[in-house]
Amino acid sequence: MRIIIGAISHETSTFTPVPTTRESYDERFGLLRGAQILETFRDSNTPIGGFIAGADAHGFELIPTILAEPHPSGPTPKPLFDEILAELLAGIRSAGAIDGILLELHGAMVAEGVDDGEGHVLEAVRRLVGPKVPIVVQLDIHSNISYRMVALADVLIGRETYPEVDMAERGRECADVLNLILHEGLRPEMALCRIPMAWGMNQITAHLPMREAIEYLHRIEARPGIVCASIATCFPLADIPDMGASVYVVADGDRALAQDAADELGAWLFERRADWQLAMPRTGNLLPAAETAGLFPVVFADRNDNPGGGAPGDSTGMLQTFLTAKLQDACLLYIVDPEAIAQCQAVGVGANLELMVGGKSSPLQGAPCRMHVEVVALSDGAFEYDGPMYAGLQGRMGPSAHIRQDGVHVLLVSEREQPFDTAFARTLGLDPRSMRYIGVKSAAHFRAGFEDWAGAVHVVGEPGVHDMETAGLTFRHLGRNVYPFDNI
Repeated sequence: MRIIIGAISHETSTFTPVPTTRESYDERFGLLRGAQILETFRDSNTPIGGFIAGADAHGFELIPTILAEPHPSGPTPKPLFDEILAELLAGIRSAGAIDGILLELHGAMVAEGVDDGEGHVLEAVRRLVGPKVPIVVQLDIHSNISYRMVALADVLIGRETYPEVDMAERGRECADVLNLILHEGLRPEMALCRIPMAWGMNQITAHLPMREAIEYLHRIEARPGIVCASIATCFPLADIPDMGASVYVVADGDRALAQDAADELGAWLFERRADWQLAMPRTGNLLPAAETAGLFPVVFADRNDNPGGGAPGDSTGMLQTFLTAKLQDACLLYIVDPEAIAQCQAVGVGANLELMVGGKSSPLQGAPCRMHVEVVALSDGAFEYDGPMYAGLQGRMGPSAHIRQDGVHVLLVSEREQPFDTAFARTLGLDPRSMRYIGVKSAAHFRAGFEDWAGAVHVVGEPGVHDMETAGLTFRHLGRNVYPFDNI
């Protein structure tokens, strides 16, 4: 069986000032084509890694096309989006006769003038291959699912963990389902229940109450006739008509069965809508209690400046709190500040200098912090992930620096990324495990590499471009009332 694989995956914030450019697509894993995709992602914990493992198991001949997966940021310019999509389509067209398609899409992509990026991609692919070629898609848990996506794909399968440590597992599931369609007569019928709710940050799948939701999901998947089911918690930083949580279910030849199951779980989730919300205080408000509790190392995770949600990564609220409190054995991972890194490079390791750190992307990110620092280490930012999420893949943070003012250590990076594990920090001579206070610019993915040894974890929200309070985020294009923005 000849199977196309490819990926156009971008989590898009419509509120961030961080633009998405052609260079954005060259960051992270780079814009990959053809055999490069197989070489890079084989045996990796990624959707593509799962596709490859499934192909090996089922004897598929994979035809790789394009992988485009920039860091989360603003909407992709329409000409660039059209160019990348055209390359995917050209790869499919040049392959000749094919039996199926496996795609990695995000579920929250927006391009200029295109609110439903995934629906747009699927429509173009479906138009090219016709109605009989099965299309199976792996999606992020933070998806805004449209009816258009459900109508155009044969099967959508979302991740079931957050942090998303099941990427390869869900990719393998996609390949398994495609094999059932091709060899065992599976007739997928997919249904969607859109929930009038924006999910809050209470969605860590290893913890209650989210663990109970996933257990319910698995009970539905175990029912006769159900092929697979997914919960999309939504990506709330997108002012688009399809923003919101949902449940989507695939049944074998029975759309009514799929719809009943989706509606059942959707109603259960909405009844508990208050449970999925989580208060996010400032770091300074939590610090005294954390010190008293003495559960070290204590991790403070700033959801608002998470580059994994499209934020700039240079807000200074947490850093200023650490400095004002004169903490010892404290570190902050990471602050995006190429300008400060260049100054560190100019003086070299071991030198002391005065720096204005962070707060350069937007006034909403806070004022730069004046620091008198020692340059502890410099690097080109190259490293290898060793945590559960991307273990074995090469990472690139760009020119980077480890600076220290008294007991506060800061890692400065050039490329926006959240800390999935401690591998990069160790390349700069910093082992977060030896710290008492750890600040991370991440919503939850850091947990995969930090939580099993952290004494305590607190989700906080510092002022920034994604802070509802200080940035005054306003939604103007939602297609329905959405809790908690609306009183429903």
